[in-house]
Amino acid sequence: MNKAISKIGWRFDNTYSKLPDTMLSKLSPIPVKAPQIIIINHSLSKQLGLDFSTTNEENLALMFSGNLLPEGSDAIAQAYAGHQFGHFTMLGDGRAIVIGEHISKNNQRFDIQFKGSGKTPFSRNGDGRAALGPMLREYIISEAIHALNIPTTRSLAVVKTGETVMRETPLIGAILTRVAKSHIRVGTFQYAVISEDKKNLKTLFDYTVERHYPHIKDSKTPALDLLKTVMEKQTKLVVDWMRVGFIHGVMNTDNMAISGETIDYGPCAFMDTYDPETVFSSIDQQGRYAYFNQPGIAKWNLARLAESLIPLIDNDKDKAIKIATETINSFSELYKKNWFKMMRKKLGLLGEDLKDEGLIIDLLTWMHQNKADYTNTFCYLMNEKIKEEKIYSNQGFISWKQQWQERLKLHKNSPEKSLELMRLANPLVIPRNHKVEEALEAANNDDLSPMKNLLKFLEKPYENQEGIIEYQYPAPPSNEKYQTFCGT
Repeated sequence: MNKAISKIGWRFDNTYSKLPDTMLSKLSPIPVKAPQIIIINHSLSKQLGLDFSTTNEENLALMFSGNLLPEGSDAIAQAYAGHQFGHFTMLGDGRAIVIGEHISKNNQRFDIQFKGSGKTPFSRNGDGRAALGPMLREYIISEAIHALNIPTTRSLAVVKTGETVMRETPLIGAILTRVAKSHIRVGTFQYAVISEDKKNLKTLFDYTVERHYPHIKDSKTPALDLLKTVMEKQTKLVVDWMRVGFIHGVMNTDNMAISGETIDYGPCAFMDTYDPETVFSSIDQQGRYAYFNQPGIAKWNLARLAESLIPLIDNDKDKAIKIATETINSFSELYKKNWFKMMRKKLGLLGEDLKDEGLIIDLLTWMHQNKADYTNTFCYLMNEKIKEEKIYSNQGFISWKQQWQERLKLHKNSPEKSLELMRLANPLVIPRNHKVEEALEAANNDDLSPMKNLLKFLEKPYENQEGIIEYQYPAPPSNEKYQTFCGT
């Protein structure tokens, strides 16, 4: 046992590593030259029941780089498949290793994963490493999504490796520690279906139910129940993304977690000016994963999960396909119901009214036509005037606002009730893309202060904090289109 990190409080109980060998590969992270701590998430470590004050920063750097693994860890790379931009591919953890499952002080189970920890059997032509910029982006955005009350994987630490990563240009190497309820994906089920051992699907299914949804174990239709449960969770997740203007950017089936968490922060970004066709990812040339396409892609991914579960839904294949199809076809109505519920909260509307749909669509249409900022328009409606915007003196907006104010009077509403609803649904600050880029550029030059300042405001996105205004402005007008990159 390594005394240097023995008192931190790790409690590993590794179950996924006991699955069939074809579902994973056991291996250790490849050691790095000179690991150095960049940032540690102390609030998350407390929730996990970990105490990093028991050792020094040098030992923590060794641990979070994988050079020194804690006792009880059982490192594995997971196998999975996935539809990437619609094309089916055999995948797996090509640059990530789950070192084990930690049991928190609340007896919750979490995967502890290193991203950028070196080559695995699934790396294909990759080097298995990661660069500092993309790892810090995941840290910033995943913590922002958590603070926005949206289910997500989280980031525990980022270390520099002391090595250079070669992409188009030489980049600073880094490893991120990701914390997740699990890394079981739609793509994991796709892999199990086509693996040589036909028992793998049932084994994975039983494991998933036991780990995430034990309440459906005794159901007469457990496979169907799993599909419905995942569909409900993904519906609410995407509705939440739409609520805050988040664009995932790479909604492949291997990036849809069965747990319902947001996973994989590659070319993700937040929308400033409202445009439903907004897409930032440099590799999404067709806009497959654009803002307004996210619900449809979620349905498409869920259909792939349904296909994988066909053998478990019913022994009669035709009957199973019919049941699965009917279930997936119910997605659109489920999404619409949840989306309108969310939009009513954003506008502070109590109850329901037949004219609500028109009122909501009219506002979004006006925002699109007038290039209004998505987040700040709702701030304006809450009387949080970020700055004097002439756009809200527009006659079209004034006319809409009068209709909205009349609607607010229905269902025994009060201004206080409306504002309370709106404040829970509408953040005052989001990770503005230009602010994220500023923070990443500074971090690449050994200046972490812009990132830490940004994180401070993102921790409390629904509160009007002193100095927040600098983080509420959208990027200055530019002829250059903002693009994000996968970081692989």
